[in-house]
Amino acid sequence: VQLQASGGGLVQAGGSMRLSCAASGRTFSSYVMGWFRQAPGKEREFVGRIHWSGGSPYYAASVAGRFTISRDIAKNTAYLQMNSLKPEDTAVYYCAASGSGSYYRGLSAEYDYWGQGTQVTVSS
Repeated sequence: VQLQASGGGLVQAGGSMRLSCAASGRTFSSYVMGWFRQAPGKEREFVGRIHWSGGSPYYAASVAGRFTISRDIAKNTAYLQMNSLKPEDTAVYYCAASGSGSYYRGLSAEYDYWGQGTQVTVSS
């Protein structure tokens, strides 16, 4: 099983960026795809999640209204669209897949598979 995150880079505050997470190695139809981030010196933070089978995504309060999670079943890829970026959004972003857990799936321990992380830097 492999999750390959991509799309990070440097962007100015107020800008947008889209991250991708390509999944391979198994069927993810019953899984939840989550996004987390970790800033230097801080713990890993939940960003949001989406059920691979559909339904409304769920977001952390810090990104709700600015970030959007989606998935393309045909491409086996999940996306994190980030708008109105702030310097405090600077972090390494990780995608992850969870086979079971709570409704919100907000804990990293609930995730079975992780991508390698991609750096997002927002300049002021």
